[in-house]
Amino acid sequence: MVIQSKNNPLVKELASLSEKKGRKERGTFLLEGEKTVRECVNSPLEIVRLIVREDYAGETFGYPVVTLGADAFNAVCEVKTPQGIAAEVKIPSFGVAPPKKSCLILDGVSDPSNVGAILRTAVASGYEEVYCISTADPFSPKCVRASMSAIFFAKIMQGTHDEVFSALKGTPLIAADMGGENAFFFRAPEKFALVIGNEGQGLSQIMREKADYTVSIPMGEHTESLNAAVSAGILMYQFKK
Repeated sequence: MVIQSKNNPLVKELASLSEKKGRKERGTFLLEGEKTVRECVNSPLEIVRLIVREDYAGETFGYPVVTLGADAFNAVCEVKTPQGIAAEVKIPSFGVAPPKKSCLILDGVSDPSNVGAILRTAVASGYEEVYCISTADPFSPKCVRASMSAIFFAKIMQGTHDEVFSALKGTPLIAADMGGENAFFFRAPEKFALVIGNEGQGLSQIMREKADYTVSIPMGEHTESLNAAVSAGILMYQFKK
């Protein structure tokens, strides 16, 4: 059966996954595109169902499939040139637990594209445990796209400052801040948590007070700051040297 109407209840439910409220109510998120779906199939995450446009002729991997007409499919998917396939995926639930190795804390990072890009570099550089405090939703469509499938392999733990501090008790906190010491002369401990603050406001006051070390990236006189995702990437690799 092909669902044509944008007003169909299931289409409305799937379209609601573009909003944080819808994701919270259903406990799922949406990802789009053949490559992304294939990578999710090969990840630990649980796919609930695939959503395909009626003209899609590619693989469906044995999952339950909902087939939509073009208008209904466009109502569900955000990208302007969708490839005809999307997936509804369960949001993994991790309690805020102590890290097994060096990890990352996102302290109020508000741009979903930055969160996604940071997750991409974190997984690539070996910081798979990521603690999110008051950040943009890691499972929003923009973040999922920017993460380039890293969202499937990162252990994302969302909690309050108190919950994260409790879980990381005994783990040194290295906070990125303009007033910190030169990161390229800093010797990181064997195990640590790297903290990246909000794009405009920087670190929260409580994080400034809790940080064991504060580091900065030296810049030329005509540069005021770096993008949060770029800064995070530089520091993640620098401290793994």
